Amino acid sequence: MAQAVHAPHVVVLTSPGVGHVAPVVEFATRLAAHHGVTTTIVTYGSLSSPAHSPSLASLPAGTTISTAALPAVAVDDLPSDAHIVTRIVTVVHRSLPHLRALLRSLLASSPAGVTAFLADMLCPAALAVAEDLGVPRYVFYPSSLMSLCTLLYTPELARTTSCECRDLPGPVVLPGCLPLHGADLVEPVQERANPVYELLVQLGLDYLRCDGFIVNTFHALEHETLEAFKELSDRGVYAPAYAVGPLVRSSSDVAAGGHRCMTWLDAQPDGSVLYVCLGSGGTLSAVQTAELAAGLEASGQRFLWVARVPNDMDNCASYFGGEEDGDDTLGYLPEGFLERTKAVGLVVPEWAPQVEILGHRAVGGFVSHCGWNSALETMAAGVPVLAWPLFAEQRMNAVKLGSEGVGLALRVTAREDDGVVPRDEVAMAARELMVGEKGAVARRKARELQEEARKALVPGGPAHRALAAVVDMWKCAAASPAVAAGAGL
Repeated sequence: MAQAVHAPHVVVLTSPGVGHVAPVVEFATRLAAHHGVTTTIVTYGSLSSPAHSPSLASLPAGTTISTAALPAVAVDDLPSDAHIVTRIVTVVHRSLPHLRALLRSLLASSPAGVTAFLADMLCPAALAVAEDLGVPRYVFYPSSLMSLCTLLYTPELARTTSCECRDLPGPVVLPGCLPLHGADLVEPVQERANPVYELLVQLGLDYLRCDGFIVNTFHALEHETLEAFKELSDRGVYAPAYAVGPLVRSSSDVAAGGHRCMTWLDAQPDGSVLYVCLGSGGTLSAVQTAELAAGLEASGQRFLWVARVPNDMDNCASYFGGEEDGDDTLGYLPEGFLERTKAVGLVVPEWAPQVEILGHRAVGGFVSHCGWNSALETMAAGVPVLAWPLFAEQRMNAVKLGSEGVGLALRVTAREDDGVVPRDEVAMAARELMVGEKGAVARRKARELQEEARKALVPGGPAHRALAAVVDMWKCAAASPAVAAGAGL
């Protein structure tokens, strides 16, 4: 009797943090809608945040997408100042027994077993579990291919150098990538004495366990990097990379939910508003918040600012936190600022519907931390950027978006003594982006990338073809009795 062939069933393990959860949700939605793939999204009970819920709640009803949460594990033994990546990777390691139990259960109960296992960029330690169970394994990489290349290079960098990254005598030059100053490499490798440094080195080694990289980028954005990576893959240096992006949620009136900022934008002239948002986790100091406010006021530009409660110790303090009280947030702004700017500006505490804002006709520029989700969203909307990187790989992304790379971003300059971007720099950069010659060039580049992002996703486009190639492999695996049953069981 012929064996029944079921639709592929993939399991995607996502790191904590809305910037990791959101692209996984979009990825799973596309797999279901365009390729008939069943997906189980696995999240962590530890370090979860209420901010994750809207992304998971947005999953379309009646699809073949389900969710599962691994039980919480204790991390209270870590130092109070442990790096955010240290916390996440510790949770990943301590949750491996729970993940093994979940995968065993899915292998036994799902009609297709588990066709493939995808681990988020911060979870490659989990690939060993899938390997033990005989399941094909991939890294789901929600950032740029260039940043993946630097993480793959981290073990070699650690072996061949002894200085801090910021003190490297020359740029890091990797095949197909922009030259990067050491200070522009991912922030967790900037301090060798910090335990997170060795975790990043191990991360680069763990990536070598995978059968492929599913990367949230697109061909026109990283053409040279993709070509160079393919050469390395063809030589067996790395597993192949598949550019399936941009994984960006489509704009919807439902998502905006009648937010008051949308009504305010409706009353503004076309292309006149500077949108200011430093990401779901980005936090400024009290001094920097005051300087940003003063600079926006002095710029004379219309603005929509998503503001957060300042934190003088941690520029990613909002990463795991829930929303603060709105009145509390606005209380940290300079005295009289809201009254003086009410004719041209709107300050929204904590959160706003970013995709819908970037897609609004009134928005002409974006002050961004250059998180990769925000970078792709602004490209999809054709909006130029004023880059203000804070942590993670954001400095690298700013280089990619700037004049050295695709050219849609200008850059703010901080003071060397205290790292603060002063108000006059904010005002000058805001005016240049919105009404200056450099801003006009960035705007043209943004529109060009918008068209390339659109073409990547159409049926038959590069991203659609790349994902279809991966799904075809999974369909072949779904027909394998060994994979469906779990060869390592």
